[in-house]
Amino acid sequence: MSVEVRSIEKSFGSFQALSDVNLSIQAGELIALLGPSGSGKTTLLRIMAGLEAPDRGSVHFQSHDVTHRPVGARRVGFVFQHYALFRHMTVFENVAFPLRVRPRSSRPSAKVIRERVDELLGLVQLGGLASRFPSQLSGGQRQRVALARALAVEPEVLLLDEPFGALDAQVRQELRTWLRALQRKIEMTTILVTHDQEEALEVADRIVVMNKGRIEQVGTPEEVFHQPTGEFVMKFLGQVNVFHGRVQNGQASFADISFDYPGYPHDVEREARVYMRPHELDIKRSPEGMPSLGARIERINPAGPSAKVRLRTDHGQEVLVELNLDRFRQLGLTAGEQVYVVAKAARIYVPKSDPEYMI
Repeated sequence: MSVEVRSIEKSFGSFQALSDVNLSIQAGELIALLGPSGSGKTTLLRIMAGLEAPDRGSVHFQSHDVTHRPVGARRVGFVFQHYALFRHMTVFENVAFPLRVRPRSSRPSAKVIRERVDELLGLVQLGGLASRFPSQLSGGQRQRVALARALAVEPEVLLLDEPFGALDAQVRQELRTWLRALQRKIEMTTILVTHDQEEALEVADRIVVMNKGRIEQVGTPEEVFHQPTGEFVMKFLGQVNVFHGRVQNGQASFADISFDYPGYPHDVEREARVYMRPHELDIKRSPEGMPSLGARIERINPAGPSAKVRLRTDHGQEVLVELNLDRFRQLGLTAGEQVYVVAKAARIYVPKSDPEYMI
């Protein structure tokens, strides 16, 4: 089922939670609403679910206006961060609950309920745990029970509000992989709220980056990471090194580096900020005729899939560089060594002027 929100506004007292939000979601997509606390992502999700009413604007499911339709009539499944399971009920009874409380006229038979619950527990890989109670399950298993319960009513849209936020890193990773595979299998329109950039980049078909009640950018994970439309998206999605410089007459400069910047051909000098992601930098022992920054290595952390090298430039600015392990071993770096930092890519932003330009 496709979902569309049009010109949504929502305030809580003097706080503007959402401001003119417009978004179209295709049937079968997995969309991640990504942003910091207070960006409006959960409020938007609750408005889609019918748990909050917008002050202005409308919500449409498959082109039908459902803005004033109650929660129970929207055919949505909702999974919260903290499971909200009934502690006195078994796994089976927790999943069966939304089917058992239906009005008598639409309530399935006991046989149909059992078949449906057994099917769902198999789907979420908990088929052998039907008789257990929530206290006997791990956090990841409890979250799967919550998801099975949300699917029991055969929703047309699945809404997930930071469902993995209370779990440890390893379990989150496992559940992200599992959720993506499950969503592809059932092909259900799914909207995930998260503040975890890695989670959004890994599972979503498209990411909606939100900030201060507005949508900053919508795009595929590759688009929002490699082609950010503004400073907020650039800074929010992953670590960045930020340098302050100037632009004028098609030239940009910061520290001792100057290079062509056709994105600003004007003769009026303007302040600019230069963004470089750690993996877009390299380290050399001599400048080799390339624009570079002299720096001293302060700390090296080779643990993990890449080596993280913290340096301080000759101008006193801290810089983080990530090197693949082969490159790191080839260089044989040591703390305290004087080296040169070379940029493989950079993004320049001129405030209140032209959009970002990539070199």
